[in-house]
Amino acid sequence: MLDLIDIGVNLTHESFAADRDVVLERAAAVGVRRLIVTGTSVTSSVQAAELSASLPRTLYATAGIHPHHASELDAHSIEALRAVSEHRGVVAIGECGLDFFRDFSPRDRQLEAFAAQLKLAAETGLPVFLHQRDAHDAFVGALRAVRSDLAGGVAHCFTGGRRELEDYLELDLHIGVTGWVCDERRGGELRDALPHIPLDRLLLETDSPYLLPRDLRPIPPGRRNEPAHLKHVLERVAAGMDRPVATVARAATANAVRLFRLGDADLEPRDA
Repeated sequence: MLDLIDIGVNLTHESFAADRDVVLERAAAVGVRRLIVTGTSVTSSVQAAELSASLPRTLYATAGIHPHHASELDAHSIEALRAVSEHRGVVAIGECGLDFFRDFSPRDRQLEAFAAQLKLAAETGLPVFLHQRDAHDAFVGALRAVRSDLAGGVAHCFTGGRRELEDYLELDLHIGVTGWVCDERRGGELRDALPHIPLDRLLLETDSPYLLPRDLRPIPPGRRNEPAHLKHVLERVAAGMDRPVATVARAATANAVRLFRLGDADLEPRDA
């Protein structure tokens, strides 16, 4: 039986409200035994922390504000995230970063929010859960300025090619791979980069309920992605890296445990 960790699951999404327990049962049945619930706003970060507290040693959480919501961030938001980060099971700051593809928040606000969350990560000693789309140079520049202060991080949902990969590895980041690798239309650069991802840098994620693998059959009702499909992502990644599935699974799990200090998160809570 596999022992997998899905490092990026939007389990607070409304599409999971009616059957979250069943979703977790399906995941466990194929070996996805631990999941990190992504926080993308103060509200969803609180919800993610509450979920992690309800299933310790199975669910963990991140606390952050996605660049889409950067306009909402202020001093009160940072203090709210700091409070959430003290909860047992919260293992990273983020999802934070830059998204110049959609620009749902002005770019100057995105840069301010990103810098504030990187500072919070440095102060809390937690790694960062990072988002970047069409903002590579600005993203790398912001990270380089503070990288020595950070406990590590993951380029969540990496979709780039060799250039982006080399920059992220130079920053000593982990690389999160999703079902994007299964997309015959858009995943070519990622598939080309897969053999160049060091095994000790690889992490696996579904980004559920988004990014349903396009080659998954049968297609789930409503095309909702879920953590059980991490096994499918694993198999495609292993094939692209030309490595045994079991080898890739063991490495990705060990990397997640190490980066997010999951053993530490199972010890005494950081707050009362």
